[in-house]
Amino acid sequence: MIEIDGGYGEGGGQILRMAVAFSALTGKDVRIFNIRANRPKPGLANQHLTSIRSVAELSSAKVENLHKGSLEVHFVPGELSGGDFRFDIGTAGSVTLVLQACLLPALSSGRGCRISVTGGTDVKWSPPWDYFEHVFLPVLRRIGGDVTVEKVRRGYYPRGGGHIRVTVNPCKELSGQEWTDLPPVERIDGFVHVGNLPGHILERMEGALSGLEDVAETTIRTESLKEDRATGQGGAVVLRAVAGDIILGSDALAERGVKAEEVARNAADALLRERDAGATADTHLSDQILPYLAIADGPSAFVVKEITGHVKTHMWLLEKFLDVSFQTRKLDGRWRIEIQPSRTWRV
Repeated sequence: MIEIDGGYGEGGGQILRMAVAFSALTGKDVRIFNIRANRPKPGLANQHLTSIRSVAELSSAKVENLHKGSLEVHFVPGELSGGDFRFDIGTAGSVTLVLQACLLPALSSGRGCRISVTGGTDVKWSPPWDYFEHVFLPVLRRIGGDVTVEKVRRGYYPRGGGHIRVTVNPCKELSGQEWTDLPPVERIDGFVHVGNLPGHILERMEGALSGLEDVAETTIRTESLKEDRATGQGGAVVLRAVAGDIILGSDALAERGVKAEEVARNAADALLRERDAGATADTHLSDQILPYLAIADGPSAFVVKEITGHVKTHMWLLEKFLDVSFQTRKLDGRWRIEIQPSRTWRV
């Protein structure tokens, strides 16, 4: 049995989600203790419960101490299976974080999986839905993951109520990637939406992105959603820069007290910082894609603006389950991450 200190590093839900995902993937029992020990409200919250339950259903696992506030769980995986699954977080907990836990075992199930999740689609401290759909998933497809999605309804804090559907086709192998040089940016795509907010907020967000046209050909897609398509009030700006085979992303959520123009500029400035650093994976993508490259069929390398705490935690955790190795090298104002992957995972 693998023992994981849930308070390691940033000590957040990331350790928990990926520990159970790799437990299901490798067939190794895992005990996670000190869960979110350093957070204001330690232990499991609804979102974490749903993540664990989703992976447990996908892998026919037995789980001990699975209740709200629990500081320790013991996860014993069974056989991975495909089929239809429905998960309801019950709050505005992030649907994209639940999917982070589900996708790895779902890709390796040997059968197709259809997953429906209800919760928050665009909430703090998690990838907004458009980042997941338009940045993360296209990169995952390039390395071999066959995943399609449908956004039925958006849901915001505190009510949640968003609904998404995901189809995951079985994957025989993922391919290693060499993303070491950033080509010139060919185009920038923007995904801007508001839900149950005045239309001028959407217009101001879009208008504040006009300067991106000086960088590359820019297309901004907008959505103004009413009650029939969104629960609660919220909005977000998600941007991606396409440069050859590389996609860089950034995002910013609408917040009370923050001007619409500032939200848009925050997303634009973040994207340009990634480009100016010569990154080939943006700050958020770097930790999200790392587990997939760790089980690819060959070595990988990519360049990041900085090595975040999430990346460090992922490296530490992956080495607990796999015979993977990582090397980091500082370049001129950026970092190169190299991955020698493992083949000790269960298809």
